[in-house]
Amino acid sequence: MRLSDIRRQLADLGAAPVHQQRLLRPWVQALPMESAKKPLQTFLPKALFQALPELLAQWEGLARLHSVHPGEDGERLLVALASGQTVESVLLPRGGLCVSTQVGCAVGCRFCMTGKDGLIAQVGSAEIVAQVVLARRRRAVSKVVFMGMGEPAHNLDNVLEAIEFLGTLGNIGHKNLVFSTVGDERAFERLPQGIVKPALALSLHTSRADLRAELLPRAPRLSPEELVQRADEYGRATGYPVQVQWTLIDGVNDTPEEVEGITRLLSGRYAVLNLIPYNSVPELPYRRPAWEKAAAMARTLHQRGILTKLRHSAGQDVDGGCGQLRARQLPSAGVIPIQAR
Repeated sequence: MRLSDIRRQLADLGAAPVHQQRLLRPWVQALPMESAKKPLQTFLPKALFQALPELLAQWEGLARLHSVHPGEDGERLLVALASGQTVESVLLPRGGLCVSTQVGCAVGCRFCMTGKDGLIAQVGSAEIVAQVVLARRRRAVSKVVFMGMGEPAHNLDNVLEAIEFLGTLGNIGHKNLVFSTVGDERAFERLPQGIVKPALALSLHTSRADLRAELLPRAPRLSPEELVQRADEYGRATGYPVQVQWTLIDGVNDTPEEVEGITRLLSGRYAVLNLIPYNSVPELPYRRPAWEKAAAMARTLHQRGILTKLRHSAGQDVDGGCGQLRARQLPSAGVIPIQAR
């Protein structure tokens, strides 16, 4: 379900924009519907008030908690959607939340469990927002990153609709809405046009075009230089530094050659490099580098003038993230991939 479908339902029940806002704002902020100022019964059209219990039940069913996986750095949530599919949301430190925009993914990154079965289904904008509502019922959420399952640029209309909703009625600062992409040109074209312009995270992972084609086999064939240039232009236009995401894989993209490549690509750019040690997956051949090795790489880049943050990758202690929770809960048998849109 999309947010536009919800608005259409409300309008069909006689809701003017002011009535819609009165219901949607507390829903997305996980606040009580009733207000001491003006009871809903005296404010809403009669047909809308009578249908409200059914509507609220429908919104409640958009995203339900399937299972909770506590970790040292937050909670991994396996979320059941109304369609019967499941996605992962991750409660991050300092009020952050990572949400999923697709079930599966068409990019097929070699080091990621999410793309193993391809793209299975799109997540509607209302279902994306419902993941935020579900998380807010557990704790405060002031930042939402679109870095969970899926490539947001492959579900662009739904993701941008959710971003606008969260940046207005959801009361989340625009720079605290972070759109992650492997570098789809449609994202670079559409993001500047929105009412709410999110911060941008570019999943780069390597400075080498040949290695990127190997690790991200179905990512757009823009060169690393082109990707960084496009991201830098957007970052400067919005005033939010680009977050360059770099999943550190032992012996693959943590080499002295990559240090040289990063220096060449990011010197003078309006960007922050996030080095994220890989979450090792038994089914895949890649491994997490030693922390000391990752820290040495970060120090070298700092010395070269590249603003670098070495991140603790979420979910290590519960084997969560990158589709691992979903993969353990649901076998791939019977899953029917669809083509990316």
